[in-house]
Amino acid sequence: MAKPGGAPRWRMIVTVLGAVFFALGSFWLLQVMNRGEQDINASKKLDEPDYFVTNFSLVRMDLEGKPSYIVSGTKLTHYPADDSSDIDQPFVRKLSPALPPMNMRAELAHIDQNNTRLQLTRKVEIDRAASAKSQRMSLKTEALTIFPDEEKMETTAPVDLLMGDAHTTGVGMTANNATSVVTVPQSLRIVYPPRKPAARAAK
Repeated sequence: MAKPGGAPRWRMIVTVLGAVFFALGSFWLLQVMNRGEQDINASKKLDEPDYFVTNFSLVRMDLEGKPSYIVSGTKLTHYPADDSSDIDQPFVRKLSPALPPMNMRAELAHIDQNNTRLQLTRKVEIDRAASAKSQRMSLKTEALTIFPDEEKMETTAPVDLLMGDAHTTGVGMTANNATSVVTVPQSLRIVYPPRKPAARAAK
C-alpha cells in the first residue's frame, strides 16, 4: 500500500532533477558558445597587428656580427600570425666594406620569411655613389624583392637602370650585389653615350 503523499514527492524529485539537468545543459551550452567565441577572437587577433612602432630605425647584422642593413621608416606594423611586418615610407641602407652604401627608398615595405625577405613597393628608388671599385648606380621600379642574406634582389616589374654612363631599361631584373652581375631578361634596351673624340695632338 502506497504511503500518503508518495506520488507528489516523486513528482517533486523528477521536477528538481529536470531543473538540474536543464541548468547543467544550459551551462555546457554557454561554455561551448564562449569557447567558440574565444577561438574566433583568437583567430581575429592573429590576423590583426599586435604592436606598431613609429619613427623607428633598426640594424640587421651579418653572419660576422657586423652591420649589414639599416632599416628605418615612419611606422612599423607587426603581425603575429606569420611574424611579418609592414613599413610605411621605408628607407634601407645596405652597408658593404668594399663598396659605398646603397640607399633604397619606397612608399611601402613588407618583411617576412623570418626577416630574410624584404619587399619594396611603389616608387622604389635605389642609388649608390661611384667609387674606385664600382660605377655610380641608380635604379627606379615599382616593386623590388631583396634577400639580405644572399646579397640578391629581383623584380618582374619594368626597370630603369643607370650604371655609370649606360642607361638600361627593360622588364624584370635579377642582381647580385656581391658579384655586381645584373640581368634584365625582357625588352632589354641599353643606350651608351657617344664617345668623346680624341684630342688632336698640337703641332
